[in-house]
Amino acid sequence: MTIHQSFPDDAGQAALRAIGARWPTRHPDRIQLYSWPTQNGIKVSAMLEETGLPYEPHAVPLSQTTTPEFLALNPNNKIPAIIDPHGPGGVTLPLFESGAILIYLAEKSGRFLGADPALRYETIQWLMFQMGGVGPIFGQLGFFHKFAGSDIEDPRPRQRYADETRRLLGVLDRRLDGRRWIIGEEYSIADIATWPWVRGLDSYDAKDLVGYNDFTKLRVWMDRALARPASQAAIHIPDRRAA
Repeated sequence: MTIHQSFPDDAGQAALRAIGARWPTRHPDRIQLYSWPTQNGIKVSAMLEETGLPYEPHAVPLSQTTTPEFLALNPNNKIPAIIDPHGPGGVTLPLFESGAILIYLAEKSGRFLGADPALRYETIQWLMFQMGGVGPIFGQLGFFHKFAGSDIEDPRPRQRYADETRRLLGVLDRRLDGRRWIIGEEYSIADIATWPWVRGLDSYDAKDLVGYNDFTKLRVWMDRALARPASQAAIHIPDRRAA
């Protein structure tokens, strides 16, 4: 079953109706968030909470990401995804990939991505560091240390990802030397993208394995990020009980 992503055409409108039928919308004028409170999901929930943009969350358990309705939003069947009924030019915009969504919401709100071109690209650089490094590596560590991979007798996969996780934590720790946030004094999408993954080391029972307590600057930054009211709200958005 093929569902086109382009919502303005007839097939797209049919897909939009199917999405609305599966996840009913109470506030169609708001950004619609389709997500689950995993590391990547929390990123976008935190951004929406921080910006104050009106939105409506829909709980999408990972088991539902292969449904035709969700594939209309993200053909790669990963949360999160959004639909903005007031996208560029007033056209409804569906969007997936958490990094792309963070950039879009930053531009829409005018927050957390500096207007200065050099600062802007520095921020995007560290966002890509999370997307290409921290997320995939930490996720593989979780798989091999706590989940199904823990049954593999060969210790090398787990050790590979533990070593690389520790290296990446070191990169962040050095970056935060003399800085309040990853980019400097201002909180940005680089921080919003990264702290949910660092927090996730707890759920993987991996902090001792990677020597988390050795990274003092990182720990201070993490405590500061988690203390933000938007962060505290985001870790429970969407509400799992709504699924």
